[in-house]
Amino acid sequence: MVCERENLFSRGERERLAVHAPLAVRMRPETLDGFVGQEHFAGEGKLLRRMIEAGNITSLIFHGPPGTGKTTLARIVAGAISARFHYLSAPAASVKDVREIIAEAKDRLITGGAKTLLFIDEIHRFNRAQQDVLLDDVENGIITLIGATTENPYFSVNSPLISRSTVLAFEPLSKDDILAVLSRALTGSEKGLGEMDIVADPQALEFLAEICNGDARKALTALEVAVLSQAKGKKKAKIKLNLEIAKESVQKKAIQYDGTGDTHYDLASALQKSMRGSDPDATVYWLARMIVGGEDLRFIARRIAICAAEDVGNADPMATILAASAVQIAEFVGFPEAQLPLAQAAIYIACAPKSNACANAVWKACSDVQSGRTIPVPAYLRDSHYAGAKKLGHGLNYEYPHKSPIGYIEQDYLGVQLKKPYYSPKNIGREKRVAEYLQKLKNQVQQYQRQTEPDS
Repeated sequence: MVCERENLFSRGERERLAVHAPLAVRMRPETLDGFVGQEHFAGEGKLLRRMIEAGNITSLIFHGPPGTGKTTLARIVAGAISARFHYLSAPAASVKDVREIIAEAKDRLITGGAKTLLFIDEIHRFNRAQQDVLLDDVENGIITLIGATTENPYFSVNSPLISRSTVLAFEPLSKDDILAVLSRALTGSEKGLGEMDIVADPQALEFLAEICNGDARKALTALEVAVLSQAKGKKKAKIKLNLEIAKESVQKKAIQYDGTGDTHYDLASALQKSMRGSDPDATVYWLARMIVGGEDLRFIARRIAICAAEDVGNADPMATILAASAVQIAEFVGFPEAQLPLAQAAIYIACAPKSNACANAVWKACSDVQSGRTIPVPAYLRDSHYAGAKKLGHGLNYEYPHKSPIGYIEQDYLGVQLKKPYYSPKNIGREKRVAEYLQKLKNQVQQYQRQTEPDS
């Protein structure tokens, strides 16, 4: 069974095994006071701390990026309420594993034993049937469940399980939090590197705290690599941790990017809102995040093209043309060169005048078509290019606009059943000229009508 195996060993055996654990594992705090970060729910007077202090822990869903303390906090909670801690990794676990833990939990409660806290890592990897197995026993308090997920639980966890749990959103650790964790690791003699003679440059620690993107595990792993790569088995030898060694220990910054989850949609939203908001600097940054994260270039190109049509429209028609060109060129050349036409189009859109008049027009019209009664095409607008059309009255009385010297003849193109404006051009960019032209046509028609009216 894939569960917590610590209880199978004696205290001495566990301590000897812990020596071989990575630094990130050894440095896990055992109490809430030693926990770093997540002050919004774990800080003094906040929700989780109040629950622990009251001894009343409901089932919880921990949602957040890797290395922010989800597993560590679950262990702390179990210890604080004196519960038997069981660990399951969802990708490797089965329904049988869950049922065995639940059966043990029931036996302990019947015999007056400790409560059971079941921690399921990556709970989003459990399918619906596996998650449903937990429902009754979570609701009845047989087990206290803590599920951890890097994906949005409102999409990846069953609604009935969400309704039985409190969702806590973990944030990436701040730079100061990471520096505190690194400092603790360097000075801790029992679990950390305090027994070693390490001289760490502040610049090196600052670099690790910055490059880890709020992931404490990543920062501690890089620190361990930097130190142990110089130790050569001599704990008393002086070890210098400078900026160059810190950079070598990280090698390449890992960008957290999920091509199908929250990050994917959040970054796409940020890109489009930055273009719409006329901020070229923010636009190119979010674009870079998507490119470096490995996003599909066609997805990026589609978002840019959509923004050009929706948010710029006729205020600057060149934006749509440039976006269309970027789509073609980007797909033709591929990455890394595709970043150039994508950036050109995105920045152009960000700097272009904005109008959603075209988008509003088609949205309103589609809404009317879907929700209202569809109107027939007026007879004079129907196709008349076939034998018998005139007998049906199709095309009769149609006024050909080019017969007018101004290329415009006023006539009803919708029929009397529907009279409402859909397209209302804004007084901005090229659309201002469109509005002026439409008004000019109306003025000319009115002037012609006054000239042809008989004298009273």
